[in-house]
This record gives sequence, structure tokens and C-alpha cells, in this order.
Amino acid sequence: MSAPLDPRAAELLRLLVERYIHDGQPVGSRTLARSGSLDLSPATIRNVMADLDELGLVVSPHTSAGRVPTARGYRYFVDQLLTPEPLGDKDQARISEMLVGAPGRTDELLQTASDLLSQLTAMAAVVTVPRRNLATLRRIEFLPLSGNRVLAILVVNQREVQNRVVHTDRPYGADELEKYANALNEHFAGHDLTSLRRSLLDEAVDAQNRVNLVLKAAATMAAQAMGEQTVQGDYVLAGGANLMGFQELGDVARLRGLFEVLDRKRELLNLFDQCLGADGVQIFIGEESGYRVLDEVSVVTAPYYVDGQVAGRIGVIGPTRMAYSRIIPLVNQTARLFGTGLSDER
Repeated sequence: MSAPLDPRAAELLRLLVERYIHDGQPVGSRTLARSGSLDLSPATIRNVMADLDELGLVVSPHTSAGRVPTARGYRYFVDQLLTPEPLGDKDQARISEMLVGAPGRTDELLQTASDLLSQLTAMAAVVTVPRRNLATLRRIEFLPLSGNRVLAILVVNQREVQNRVVHTDRPYGADELEKYANALNEHFAGHDLTSLRRSLLDEAVDAQNRVNLVLKAAATMAAQAMGEQTVQGDYVLAGGANLMGFQELGDVARLRGLFEVLDRKRELLNLFDQCLGADGVQIFIGEESGYRVLDEVSVVTAPYYVDGQVAGRIGVIGPTRMAYSRIIPLVNQTARLFGTGLSDER
């Protein structure tokens, strides 16, 4: 963070950033003189702008043009000068209606939240899938398949059904598999999947020592199914095409690189993973992300909680020239109510 600015420089930086966010055009000293709350001449404003330029907070894209904020300038604005807008009743009601108390599985809620935030912000929206240790096993069933294969059917949370094919060392009959499923449901229903898998592996060792072949085979088979269990995909993205509407991102090569990041997922997930242990809204502006292809965009994220734990993050991707005062409350409230809806679904 830059050293604190004196009140006059801070006010001019705030006015410049807000004007540039609104208009998308370099801001000159005469514009600031007309719109500012300070009684300063254009000459004085030019001197202050020169100081801000030396500090790396603004830059002039052309010698005869006004100035625009740099990533550092946006950072100072967000950290020191920004006053988030309260959400309007209409947006509050829409978010609540779509995410709280609405029937649907986890994957449906993920898509709904992503679509909704994209529509509200007119940007790309991303929701990471809940952490695996938040999934609770309700019931497990095994069905025989051809060869040495078994279909494991896991009922997770309240209504989510996931199927996994388990490769075994020999064929199993339906009666035998039913016995295994009954043993597991009796002992382990209601456990979260991550701790359950560890318990199953321990049970397999203990069962071997006790020569309890039924529980050993069941635990080994279930542990394999748990190891492969995951929600399909790592995040849900909506509104990627919205990014094409921003003039700052209009360069074809830049957009292609950005969409490649969204398709590959790795860089974006790494970025979101950096936020998982942090409370509150996290903002990456331009090059702060550490990924060159994201140098012209900002990523605003907020955590969502299930059972008091951070389960994942929700966020938007847009140009650095975004209306942070509106976007931040939208992301924060969507994340909060998405977590509520997810808890209700469980």
C-alpha cells in the first residue's frame, strides 16, 4: 500500500478514479476543477496530478491527454477512499429469492449463483465448488457390473446422488454387495466424506486384524469410491461473453488469453485458493494476480460459509475500471446468501 496522501491529493485521486470508472476516458485537470469539491485552480490540480504520477498512482496514456488510474492507484482507492454503496431493495430481494429456500441440488445452486451474479454485475462470475469435507454421506449402495467392477451410489447431503465405478480384485454378487452397504450405512451414515474415508481405511486395517471379512471388504470398496468422489468440475463460470463488451479488453489476443485461463482453470483456481483462508472480500487488481493474462482485469471474491466453515469462494472477473463501490457489496451479499442456501440444501 502507498503511503497516505495528503487530503487534497487523496480527494483528487478519488475524483479522478470515479470519473474514469464512469466515463472510461482519461481525466484532465479542467474536468477535475469543474467536478471537484475543492476550490483549486487547473494549474494547482496539474501540479498535484504530477505528484500522483510520480507516485505511480496515475499515468497519462498520451502526452496531451488527461490521466488514468494505474493498478496501484486503484488499490489506494479501494483500500483508502472507497465507500461501498448499500444494496438496493430490488437486488437484495432478487438474491434472496434465487438462493435462499429455493429447491435444488448443490450443482443447481452453483449454477444459479453464478448466473445471478453475472447478470447483476454484467461481468463474468465464478463460484468454486464446496470443499469436499463439507459433503455428508447419507447412504451408500453397491451394484454389480460386468467383470471386476462395482457401481457405488452415494447419496450425499440431502438429495445429491453421485455414481462411481469401483474396480475390484474379483467379481461380487448382489447379495454380497447389499451386505457390505448395510454394514457401512449402519456404522457411517452422517459422517463427512473426508473424515469418513480416513475412518474406512482404519477400519479396513482393524478388520483385517480381527478377520472381519465383511467389514474389511466393504470399507476397502467404499474408501476407493470416496477417493474418486468429487463434484464435477472445480468451479462454475457464467457470463464469460460479458468481458467482450469492455473496450479495455477488446484486444482479440488478450481476450483469447483470458478465455484460455478460464478454460484451463488452473490459474484462476490458484488465485481463488489464495483467498480460501482469508475472511471477507479479497480483491486482485491487474498484475496483483501474478498472472500476466489477468493484468487488465480485476477479480473480486468473497467467501461463503457452511456450518461455520469457509466452504469456497464466489467472485467476479471484470476490467480494472469496474464500479468497485457497487460490485463489492453485490459479491459479498451473493456469497453470504449462497452459503445460507447451501446450508439449507444440506
